Amino acid sequence: FSNHFSFFIQSGAANVVPPKICFRNELVLGVAKKNAGVGINVAVLNGKTGELLKSGHYDMWAGDVKPLIDFLKVIEKGSIVLMASFDEPATKLNEEARKLILDMGSSMIKTVGFRDNWIFVGGKGANVQSTFEKQLKNDQGKNKYDGWPELIDISGCIPKYIA
Repeated sequence: FSNHFSFFIQSGAANVVPPKICFRNELVLGVAKKNAGVGINVAVLNGKTGELLKSGHYDMWAGDVKPLIDFLKVIEKGSIVLMASFDEPATKLNEEARKLILDMGSSMIKTVGFRDNWIFVGGKGANVQSTFEKQLKNDQGKNKYDGWPELIDISGCIPKYIA
C-alpha cells in the first residue's frame, strides 16, 4: 500500500461532538487540534506526500458561504480533500459551493440538507466519482438525537495522486 494513504473521518454528533479527520493514523482535524467547528470542516492534503496543506471549518448556519467558496477555489490540482459536517452543513450552501464540491468527486453534496450528516473524501483534479462518501438524512422519525441524525464515519485507503 505504499501508493495509498489511509484515512478515517467521523462526522459531528448533533451540535455537541465535533468531527474528526485522521490521515495516515494522525489526527489532522478535530478538538485536540482546535481546528474543528460547526458547519463544513475541510482538510486539504498534498496528494503525493500526504502533508496537511490547510484546514478550516465554515459555518453554514450563521456564517457566510463566500469564505468556503474562496477556500475551495484555491485548492491545487493533485490535492486530497476530506470533509465532514457538524451541526448544520447546508443552509447557506449555494449552487456555486455545491458545484465546486461536485467537481472534487462528490455525488451526494447535491442533496445534503438541513442538519444532515455528511462525510466525503475526494480530490482536486479527480476524474472518478468518489467511492468515499456517506450521508445520513435528518429524519425526525429516525434521528438518534433530538433534531439530529446519528454520527457517521468512514475509513479506507485513497491512492496517491500520480500526475
